[in-house]
Amino acid sequence: MNFNLLTENLTNPALLFFVLGIIAVYVKSDLEIPPNSSKFISLYLLFAIGFKGGQELSHEAFTSEIILSMLFGIGISLVIPLYTFLILKKKLNVFDAGAIAAAYGSVSAVTFVTAASYLESNQLTVHGQMVAIMALMESPAIIMGLVLISFFNKSDIPDIKKNVAIQHSLTNGSVLLILGSLVIGFLASAKQAEGIKPFTNDIFKGFLAIFLLDMGIISGKKLKTFFLAGWFPLLFALAIPLINGCLFALISRFITHDISNRFMFAILAASASYIAVPAAMKISVPKANPGLFLPMALAITFPVNITIGMPIYFMIVQNS
Repeated sequence: MNFNLLTENLTNPALLFFVLGIIAVYVKSDLEIPPNSSKFISLYLLFAIGFKGGQELSHEAFTSEIILSMLFGIGISLVIPLYTFLILKKKLNVFDAGAIAAAYGSVSAVTFVTAASYLESNQLTVHGQMVAIMALMESPAIIMGLVLISFFNKSDIPDIKKNVAIQHSLTNGSVLLILGSLVIGFLASAKQAEGIKPFTNDIFKGFLAIFLLDMGIISGKKLKTFFLAGWFPLLFALAIPLINGCLFALISRFITHDISNRFMFAILAASASYIAVPAAMKISVPKANPGLFLPMALAITFPVNITIGMPIYFMIVQNS
């Protein structure tokens, strides 16, 4: 491993703000980000990455590689819930196993945004199609999780709730915003995009740092409850993202040779949703425990990916 790369990532201001948020909780500080401000910042990040992705996509021709990449992304979001569910079911009930499997098959937009910033620090750019692929990967994993729960426990989940959850996964605010911003960025001319560049580009990293501070505070508040669940969820949340990220970093070479795209595929496979999936599961699977799958995705997997995960995935795609 390139330890200089690891050190540089560990001293990234955005990551350090995340750590500061956790520290604030444990020293019982009153530091907090107002809920309305936090929501605005999250919407801003999705808007900015979507719009910039649309601009990138407008400069690219729709080749067979791009279409294959989109199918590959959807395939990832269907396959990961399948094998993770089979692992989880050995130790957890069907409801928790399905919810966690859906979370790990879906994606984290904030991890994606952080990874995009990481690429920029290495003089590389996220291509527009990867933003579209990220948005496309949200819903299939949720649907697969619901199908698995239904298959193993048919009598307990009414069809109406599954239908509502599937609809919610397709119209979820984060999915709609990033897809909408992608389309608007695609349609906007370079001159029009230049007019809002100070908003979409110049202040991006500052807002990312504040958002990660808020994520650190939220994570810190949930860690104690999570640790009471025993060793298995902790081990899963630590190991599975690294396994998924490394596996799909290697497999992605059969889809594309672009280092940026391969790195983002690894990140998408390694990340876990803590926004769209919890919202969908709250509607459809009330018996699933959010005190389990939410801290796993947010408090464990997220920091694992942005600390040791990204340098490992980057090294793999550079050397394979």
